[in-house]
Amino acid sequence: MKEDFLKELEYLGLIARLKRLSDSMLYSIRELYRLKGIEIEPNWHFVFLILKEYKTRTMTQMAEAFQLSQPAVVKIIDKMKKKGYIDMVQDPHDHRKRQLRLSQKAIKELPAFEKIWDSGQASIEQMLEGDRTFLDLLEKLELHIRSRDFKERVLTNLKKRT
Repeated sequence: MKEDFLKELEYLGLIARLKRLSDSMLYSIRELYRLKGIEIEPNWHFVFLILKEYKTRTMTQMAEAFQLSQPAVVKIIDKMKKKGYIDMVQDPHDHRKRQLRLSQKAIKELPAFEKIWDSGQASIEQMLEGDRTFLDLLEKLELHIRSRDFKERVLTNLKKRT
């Protein structure tokens, strides 16, 4: 057996390698936040950034923008609300809808968070040596999965092999 069995598996090891990479980066950024005394989760940055840009968004708008399920977005938002980073306000045009916005606490702390995120972006760019190939291939993979999910592709290939 070689040093990295998942790498040896080639395509079959892709999902596990992506998970390993994701877990490693998430663990590392959580540790960084802890060292800096910051009480946020690694996957909250995109919520902060979309609300900074658009001021308000509904849960549905966020789910669509992030291409995540609504329950996944609700889970993130609920945690952020508990920490005091998100306020809910009634939509001025439709009183049945609720808009999300950054709280005063979030607005105050955002510049410190952005310094870390900018440094994180620079770090990833350095690790990729300025080469966007990985990002382009990741986008290609995401497009293929959106057009036809992985399960359907596997089922099709199973039929071909029987």
